Amino acid sequence: MTNQMRIAFQGMHGAYSDQAARRAFPGAVTVPCRTFEGAFGTLRDGEVDLAVIPIDNTLAGRVADVHHLLPDSGVHIIGETFLRINHALLGVKGTQISDIREIRSHVHALGQCRKIRKELGVPAIVGSDTAGCAKEVADLGDKGIAAIAPLLAAEIYGLDVLRTEVEDAAHNTTRFIILSREAKTAPNDGSPVVTSFVFRVRNVAAALYKALGGFATNGINMTKLESYMVEGHFTATQFFAEVEAHPDQLGLRHALEELQFFSHEVRILGVYPAHPFRRENVLPAE
Repeated sequence: MTNQMRIAFQGMHGAYSDQAARRAFPGAVTVPCRTFEGAFGTLRDGEVDLAVIPIDNTLAGRVADVHHLLPDSGVHIIGETFLRINHALLGVKGTQISDIREIRSHVHALGQCRKIRKELGVPAIVGSDTAGCAKEVADLGDKGIAAIAPLLAAEIYGLDVLRTEVEDAAHNTTRFIILSREAKTAPNDGSPVVTSFVFRVRNVAAALYKALGGFATNGINMTKLESYMVEGHFTATQFFAEVEAHPDQLGLRHALEELQFFSHEVRILGVYPAHPFRRENVLPAE
């Protein structure tokens, strides 16, 4: 008997995070967790091998909870994956679109599917997550109640797919990070690499400008810079940043040294291979 890899994700089976984990690690056992804190804790406690967690969406922006939890989570980013979000309209077996009196889904999914909602002209009910709403529809067995959810949820909960790709924007894509208890640094072999890190600049005039100057002068491409308050103070701002470079490369080494000079703290959260999507920017619909 072989031990299958176990992957934690936030949500219920059939969620987009579940789908991303299955696609990144075919054959793995996916383990649902009610909250992001639960997913981090399950990984930290050794109950799973890895976690797959959403961090950004092209429409909704950053996943704020993750940015707050990640720096002190005690786990490491070892990879990334991207998932094209294909929202589907789901109903119990035998449902016709004309039967629908109500649509349920997560608030972001409802916001991303305004055209179909306008077309049907029925009330939208906000649920905790897309897969959870699909399960509710299956449990209720009412042809008048539909869900906007992933195709995977239709398969898991035995629902009919009434229409696919009901999202308003074709580019709707979520980026997920792959987390591990142990750090796994990508080799500095010339392959595309992403370095993720957090820092807090000193509370002095132009500190951020000076701190980031080293990235420009050393030719380092910074692809992400997010700020958020910490410790309940307006002046205690933490930044989450990502660059397309390896810390062993001379340019990034110099840039990080300059950043350190103007910061209270600089911590690298992961050095991992860049997903091909960053270059190709094309994903097939699920």
